[in-house]
Amino acid sequence: MIWLGEEKAWDILADLNARDVAINAKAFFNSYDSTYLLTCFGQDISISLRDRAISSVSKTGKFFVNYLGDYSRLSILRYLIHVKELPLSGQLVRPADLQGGDIFIKGSHILPLERAATYFSNCNNEFLNVGRSLGGTQHHYGDISLNIYPFPKVPVVLILWLGNEEFPSTVSLLLDSSCASFLPPDIIWSISMVTIAMMLINSGERQGDDEI
Repeated sequence: MIWLGEEKAWDILADLNARDVAINAKAFFNSYDSTYLLTCFGQDISISLRDRAISSVSKTGKFFVNYLGDYSRLSILRYLIHVKELPLSGQLVRPADLQGGDIFIKGSHILPLERAATYFSNCNNEFLNVGRSLGGTQHHYGDISLNIYPFPKVPVVLILWLGNEEFPSTVSLLLDSSCASFLPPDIIWSISMVTIAMMLINSGERQGDDEI
């Protein structure tokens, strides 16, 4: 299938069985106004088929769909279109290890994990607090880790390894391998990018209008 961006995605989503989409995506569909309600990063996100608009009433949700819209809008639509009613695999993998994951290690597609590590190495309590504000829960990996849900069936694990005099702090990002069964590499990349961005934007680390 050839994808033409958001317009094509809206066309395809509108033709799908809304009940099946809602079940597969762990979303809610309001048939009265043709709107899906999806939880992303602990925020209620509204996807209106009638208006072809994605919105949120919370401040954090607005950051997700507006400020990060270049990453989030198409990811939301493609998630709703492609997600399958499958259990999580329980196998955590690096994005680069997924099929087509070589995009994660090339040029401008390299994830800004170093930037996150630099900031949160000095604010590790904030790492947990911000993650929890995004609906995440503490995990048991590394020195500090979080399990965050950008989408209900796409968990992301962020691991902060605190540095010392010999080694700098690092942040690792892992995904449940099941995501590769229904999402293409470019959307997985967008989801990974927006997860890091949401952590930084909702922390004390601010870059104004600079790119994430």
